[in-house]
Amino acid sequence: MGEIEEGRKSVRLLAVIDRDLKKFRRNPVVIAMSVLMPILYLVILGNSFQGKLVGLPLAVVKLDTGESSRLVMENLRAIEAGPRTFSIVALSDQREAVDGVRSGLFKGAIIIPDDFSRKIAMHAVPEIGLFLDNTDGISAESIRGAVNGAIRAMKTEYVAIREKADEVQLRDINLYPKVDYFQSLVPGVVIMAIFLGSLTTGAFNLVMDRFLGVDESYMLTPLSKMDIVGGLIISGLFVTTCIASLIFIVSILITGIPFTNWFRQCFSVLLIIVLTTLCLLSMMFLLLGRLGHPRIVGILSGFLNVILFFPSGAVYPIASFPEWLQTFAKVNPEAYAVHALKAVLFKNSTLVDVSADIIFLLVFTLLMLSTAVMTFKRSIG
Repeated sequence: MGEIEEGRKSVRLLAVIDRDLKKFRRNPVVIAMSVLMPILYLVILGNSFQGKLVGLPLAVVKLDTGESSRLVMENLRAIEAGPRTFSIVALSDQREAVDGVRSGLFKGAIIIPDDFSRKIAMHAVPEIGLFLDNTDGISAESIRGAVNGAIRAMKTEYVAIREKADEVQLRDINLYPKVDYFQSLVPGVVIMAIFLGSLTTGAFNLVMDRFLGVDESYMLTPLSKMDIVGGLIISGLFVTTCIASLIFIVSILITGIPFTNWFRQCFSVLLIIVLTTLCLLSMMFLLLGRLGHPRIVGILSGFLNVILFFPSGAVYPIASFPEWLQTFAKVNPEAYAVHALKAVLFKNSTLVDVSADIIFLLVFTLLMLSTAVMTFKRSIG
């Protein structure tokens, strides 16, 4: 009898195992994501955090035509070709270079004045100007160190405190108030809050309703596809905006980011939060709207977080990404949201200054929303 009972237990155990394996096989998305996600983590994270920065865009305005300025340019070109810390863009106008740094086109701008070689010949303390976008502290320090190395390679000793007649002095100028690392994380924290909010509202509620069978009640009403999609997105917009705004306020209080114009900057941040939330909610509805099991949503959440957040420039400069990842960043809505938030918070930019980011978020939202409505299945089964 004992052997028979043990045999029945084994059969029951095998039945449970077989049932669970069959359920797993019926979800090819789960199987595919389980295989692909570790590989994508390696590729995305490995290229988003490469350690030493490379390819940072650096404007150089050489107003001097003497031998000494030529040596400086040779040293800078050697760094561009060797360690590849920066990529040089030669310009002739100083204002164009500085404006390029302010707009985010360049990470820094070097100005070699027209009397540089003459001052070296006269032992009159020659100077080189370096304008930096210090809102990106990692890039600014990398460029400062590389340019200092180019100056030291001229066989002149650079001493930052005590000036001597035979030294080349690097005058680095931060274009904005100092932004420490703690403060620089605030835009990324706000975007992360928006991502999590858009993932747990909107389309996710529809997936849960479908999993529990509640969504069938929608089909017995005259609600159109636009009513269902729009209603869930608007409710998600309200919840996510409130959460992201609260996190923004708490982050400001913790980090102490100074505001020069509270009303304008807060209004701009709120508008960016609303547009980013709409953008991500619409995208989530397109990606998750036809799913029927919350397990798949859980798997996709980690995948989407990696491919959207880390290449957004929230924690590492996009300019240092490999070319293929920079191309992806150009269609990543979180990259535009992070750029707009950084400009408003740290550069005191207006909505006009970040209009390109706002236009992209609007166009992306309309594209995602219209596609989500068209592909939404309003039927049972």
